[in-house]
Amino acid sequence: MTPQLEVQGLGRSYGDFRAVQGLDFTVAAGEVLGLVGPNGAGKTTTLRCLAGILPPTTGLVRIGGHDIQRQAVAAKRALAYLPDEPRLFEYLTVWEHLNFTARLYQVADWEVEGRALLETLELSGKESALPGELSRGMKQKLSIACGFLHRPALVLLDEPLTGLDPLGIRRMKEALRGRAESGAALVLSSHLLPLVEELCHRVLILARGRQVACGTVPEIRTQVGAKGGSLEDLFLAITGPDGDGPER
Repeated sequence: MTPQLEVQGLGRSYGDFRAVQGLDFTVAAGEVLGLVGPNGAGKTTTLRCLAGILPPTTGLVRIGGHDIQRQAVAAKRALAYLPDEPRLFEYLTVWEHLNFTARLYQVADWEVEGRALLETLELSGKESALPGELSRGMKQKLSIACGFLHRPALVLLDEPLTGLDPLGIRRMKEALRGRAESGAALVLSSHLLPLVEELCHRVLILARGRQVACGTVPEIRTQVGAKGGSLEDLFLAITGPDGDGPER
């Protein structure tokens, strides 16, 4: 079966600085991949390349078999990119954001799905609210509701739990699991390593723009020669001052 996301030799440079280099991985339908690394490791650059916002300097990205550069419209129709800072329109209400998104992606009969998303993400009753009237967490939920509305095959999430309270975090985790169970592929970038370990089937660890480990947590333990430990323990062992990942 063709993976929802295929990445081969992905690299991105800014002048002489190589922010990302040599990334190779796939994400299948129904799979959640965690993307983790220290600050400056290249996570956001990687996500922006996957979303088609930044063109790769080297390598290629395919979404549902479509090259993100050569078949950009088909590829981008199949994805949703949800950055760490919600991008909303100041003069559109919550409901108008959903309506606008449905028109962009030509989603028929979107109202039922829209109301279900608002219910799931605890935004019911906020349909007429403008972004300026919403909390940081509510803005994040609205961004995710818009991203989910067209049922993308691939969802890219950068710190999706920022600004959420404990109940909001629980509901968001349930929503992300539900998307994967319905067949979407998810790439989740977060510094909350317990969350990544809980939600993700596999984890890709970046350090200084390089892929230093990829696999399930047990597989990564084997890669680094550890007999136990949480994802946080493994992450610190690989990316800390004395670690630079297993030999590749």
